[in-house]
Amino acid sequence: MIKRYKEDEINELAHILKNNGIISVPTDTVFGICARINSKIAYDKLVMTKGRSKNKPFPIMCANIEQIKQIAIVNKLAEKIIKKFMPGPITIVLKRNSTLSNYITNRKNTIAIRMATSRAIEDLILKTGSPIFMTSANQSGTPECTSLDEIEKTCPLLDGMMIGKVFYSKASTIVDCTSKKIKILRQGPISLEELKKETSEIG
Repeated sequence: MIKRYKEDEINELAHILKNNGIISVPTDTVFGICARINSKIAYDKLVMTKGRSKNKPFPIMCANIEQIKQIAIVNKLAEKIIKKFMPGPITIVLKRNSTLSNYITNRKNTIAIRMATSRAIEDLILKTGSPIFMTSANQSGTPECTSLDEIEKTCPLLDGMMIGKVFYSKASTIVDCTSKKIKILRQGPISLEELKKETSEIG
């Protein structure tokens, strides 16, 4: 049985991630599984846990805008969206920082980023000392898991699980912010109309 941790047991969960482990966490949209990005060992284990093709990069979750700027190029449009909608059910696609290891983005020049969706996950990332890969808790190509029991059955290679609830039960909106005009790549809880209302550069 995979050990389950409460939200206040962040030190134990961060210890797992620091030691190249993989854990599941509740986000605002769906249950996710994560690993630290600055470990190729952890990355390979996450690929195996998901049964996912290495050709498809994992989204990354950061604790704050400072961490985002360390791994990606944040233009004015992206900065506006980050400040208005993050943390929240939105993923932004940005151009990657050239200093990142190639495995992190599978040699692609863009990177998909979310910001920590709870204080517990923010603390987890800060105590791990690295942004984390964050992908839905399921086997690639199958529906997202909706409970810890389902996650444990589907992803038996996990090293730990954070107890908690999700709210939207719908994957985040994905927005391409690599140019002056944004483009929605996947519709989620935040609509194009909301983005247009808050961002003068759109439309």
